Amino acid sequence: MTGSSIKHVVIAGGGTAGWMTAAALSKLLSSNIKVTLIESDAIATVGVGEATIPPIKNFHKLLGINEQEVMRATRATFKLGISFENWGQVNDKYIHSFGATGKECWAGEFHHFWLHGKSKGHTDEFGEYCFELQAAKQNKFAITNDAPINYAYHLDATLYAKFLRGFSEKLGTKRIEGKISKVDKCPTTGNISAIQLESGETVEADLFIDCTGFRGLLIEQALHTGYDDWSHWLPCDSAVAVQTKSVSEPLPYTRSIAHDGGWQWKIPLQHRVGNGLVFCSKYLDDDAAKTLLLNNIEGKTITEPRVIKFKTGRRRKGWNKNCIAIGLSSGFIEPLESTSIHLIMTAIVRLLRLFPYNGVTTSAIDEYNNKLTSELNAVRDFIILHYNVNQRNDSEFWQHCRNMEVPKPLAHKIRLFKETGRVFLDDGDIFRVDSWTQVMLGQGLMPMQYHHIADIMSDDELKKFMGSLKQSIDISVNNLPSHQDFINQYCKSNID
Repeated sequence: MTGSSIKHVVIAGGGTAGWMTAAALSKLLSSNIKVTLIESDAIATVGVGEATIPPIKNFHKLLGINEQEVMRATRATFKLGISFENWGQVNDKYIHSFGATGKECWAGEFHHFWLHGKSKGHTDEFGEYCFELQAAKQNKFAITNDAPINYAYHLDATLYAKFLRGFSEKLGTKRIEGKISKVDKCPTTGNISAIQLESGETVEADLFIDCTGFRGLLIEQALHTGYDDWSHWLPCDSAVAVQTKSVSEPLPYTRSIAHDGGWQWKIPLQHRVGNGLVFCSKYLDDDAAKTLLLNNIEGKTITEPRVIKFKTGRRRKGWNKNCIAIGLSSGFIEPLESTSIHLIMTAIVRLLRLFPYNGVTTSAIDEYNNKLTSELNAVRDFIILHYNVNQRNDSEFWQHCRNMEVPKPLAHKIRLFKETGRVFLDDGDIFRVDSWTQVMLGQGLMPMQYHHIADIMSDDELKKFMGSLKQSIDISVNNLPSHQDFINQYCKSNID
């Protein structure tokens, strides 16, 4: 235990991670602590984490942020899932949606009944029994009491940080403009004691949050925490990003399109489209990646293509001494399933629950790091799944991904599903059984058997059960307005 109570928290770095942290601390702990954020306008943020997953809504509710207000300010659209194209095989396509598929029973999930129907000659696709997936395919959306819908957002990350900055400063967060020149440490404990700026100003605090991005100025350069490299499982090490003008109405889902040496994202906002290509430099160089991306986008480019280098992996500790790394400073799992902002949010909530008012303790640090490890490993394995379960023979990159050795927990999950049709979640899983099932089935991994609980239904009962589910979804989707029409009446941005 540090022996000193926490009265002042300094957040090093702005961007999405810094200002999400500031917003939460200033809203929920401001009566007890002082919050200061240090950032430099001269240092650009990565700013491409523009897709989210549904729990972001809970974060906004916790902070009392109005959904329509934040969506207008960030020119956001709604997201019902991700369309994966060319991942199983070239020209294959499936949607990993945020919704539940069918109905489950005590012994097993709906996919067992679907597999039973398939054995009887039923030809309906698995996704036809998911409301959110069918709404996405028909470009429809609405928030209604009649048909609850599970959704997230596509948003402008730069505008999101700006919105949260205004929110935080109104609640008392102090922002200091400046570049960090040195991090001071206590010679006795090794804790961080102060941050020195190029201006000569020294900022002291009791607790420090590192939101300095890949550089990890505090967690790594000052505390030498160490980094676990995951590139042997996630070989992509580069991305090129560019923004384009919209040429059509925004789709209510992200597009993820596999190419020979990586994959391309398309994220539709109200005013533009975010585009990027995540790739492995061993199979594609920067110039070829830029050309590939620019040849596969629509609309006039707004920005110049920007190359971002990264190494997938994580800091060995998210919390080290009196420093917590949040965002890219804590590690990077590539953006395939839009988990970056979610991991920022869960880190903040975990810190809030373990906040060391009376001083930092080893037990709090250990609990934080244990939960973080469980969460990161589960997300890592879910991302690796997409690469590993493929049948592509047209590219050396995809053949490598299919044949690479994967973490043992993931290898077990894949084998269990293939042999039995069962999926069991680990403690840190943020994705549900539905998600794992949609990806594995979508990429061609068909189980050899299903749970015999599905056999209790006669052929007629199964036909009526499946038909009733499908009919209910079809009616609900037909009653929805178009995605664009709902945006226009609910959260249309007036910002040019």
